[in-house]
Amino acid sequence: MGTLYLVRHGQASFGADNYDQLSPLGAQQAERLGAYWRERGLAFDAVLTGTLARHVQTLDGIASGLGAMPQASALPGLNEYDSAALIAAVQAAPLPKPDTPERFRAHFRLLCDALAQWMAGTISPEGMPSWDDFSAGVRDALERVRQDHQGKNVLLVSSGGPISAAIGEVLATPPEVTIALNMRIRNSAVSEFSIAPRRLMLQTFNSLAHLDAPGYSDWITYA
Repeated sequence: MGTLYLVRHGQASFGADNYDQLSPLGAQQAERLGAYWRERGLAFDAVLTGTLARHVQTLDGIASGLGAMPQASALPGLNEYDSAALIAAVQAAPLPKPDTPERFRAHFRLLCDALAQWMAGTISPEGMPSWDDFSAGVRDALERVRQDHQGKNVLLVSSGGPISAAIGEVLATPPEVTIALNMRIRNSAVSEFSIAPRRLMLQTFNSLAHLDAPGYSDWITYA
């Protein structure tokens, strides 16, 4: 039985003009994950990733720590939703920069509300697919893994939204649980699915075993 390793990107640039870039710490998180796997002799038979810069940069960091990997297949269906468009669909006035704990919490409260409305089909954020189309892209990637990679180790690098959608698909969770999972996935965290002939099954969720060693406690981030 093979294993699908779903990795959320390293810390990006939350609050900056361009979020879609890894921070220096995000690059370190990714490289550390690759080194952790190298130390344990893990190798991958196939690699899937979204097309966003933070996905590619995370994969580059993992490869730097791990060593040789197969050529990645880039799938737009693994790209993250547009959080700014979601919030704009439920909040007319622009939000202030989330540079305080209170503003940070307000940002994510609005995002959770917008996610719930998007998933229910009550809002259509500008420039975004419907929730049904978004989740279909994730399902297509999972089906590709199940059909093409039996008995293999597969790496999938994406974002919190697609990863929580994948877990929600496998566990048949209601929308509020999928959103809660989304908000808890940490940067560079690993979730694992076993790849069985008829289905994928969740084995681990949101693991940061590569950051358990002394000296890495301040590397744990969420945004």
